[in-house]
Amino acid sequence: MMAKANGAVHASTKEPLFSFGVIADVQYADIPDGRSFLGVPRYYRHSITVLQRAVNRWNEQGNIKFSINFGDIIDGYCPKDKSLWAVQKVLDEFDKFDGPTYHMIGNHCLYNLPRSQLVSLLKIATDSDRAYYDFSPCPGFRIVVLDAYDFSCLGWPHDHPVTIAAMKLLDEKNPNTDKNSPDGLVGVDRRFVKFNGAVGKEQVSWLNDVLQDASTQHQNVIICSHLPMDPGASSPAALMWNYDEVMAIVHQYNCVKACFAGHDHKGGHSVDSHAFMSILQTTTYTMFASVAKFV
Repeated sequence: MMAKANGAVHASTKEPLFSFGVIADVQYADIPDGRSFLGVPRYYRHSITVLQRAVNRWNEQGNIKFSINFGDIIDGYCPKDKSLWAVQKVLDEFDKFDGPTYHMIGNHCLYNLPRSQLVSLLKIATDSDRAYYDFSPCPGFRIVVLDAYDFSCLGWPHDHPVTIAAMKLLDEKNPNTDKNSPDGLVGVDRRFVKFNGAVGKEQVSWLNDVLQDASTQHQNVIICSHLPMDPGASSPAALMWNYDEVMAIVHQYNCVKACFAGHDHKGGHSVDSHAFMSILQTTTYTMFASVAKFV
């Protein structure tokens, strides 16, 4: 597998089995440049220009079969009366790509719209408000897309059982009044903040079944998630709440060849004895790449 950062082409004498585009954390908003919740500079209107650049690059390459959006297509600072308009504006740019785009839901998406509406807008292939699914881009390969906010405080109604249970977990794990603050938490416990979430029990069972089926069919698997699942590739405060539970399942199977995620803007990667883990880096000018799978 070969990643082409920001569309740069690596010479190869072989044709890939398939190539696909990846992009993370567009975080568009029709507001002046500013700073994120953590004080990091943000270029809200410029982000859609970078998306346009990505789509143009993928189309020019000619062999990009599909693209994957790793969530957070609009920013939490987007005026809420413009949330729907902003989502549609970004989706209109994705529609200019010559192939299909597969979407994920991120925390910034859920700051703006309920998950039930996002699932519909993003055309996520599910018969419920859950946003996890899988697809096969070619024989012998499967892409698994996780819903990292399946169990979270975001996106569900305030009185929903998931919201209540998630808030209870945060109260147990994070003593801060501001549940978005990891202050005082140590190591990987810093992940227990409100802007993160977890894969729910039903999804965990589903993931196990999918990987078992992929193994039976001798398929290689790439797992995609908005939230990172490996402390070696991510800041502790950006990790999925139950990353350890999910990775324990992943490590039961030899079919998983790579995991990709967004969310942690500084980027990172790691290699363990089972799979390659990468966090898609987002900078002022570049937040996209293409990935090629070779034999």
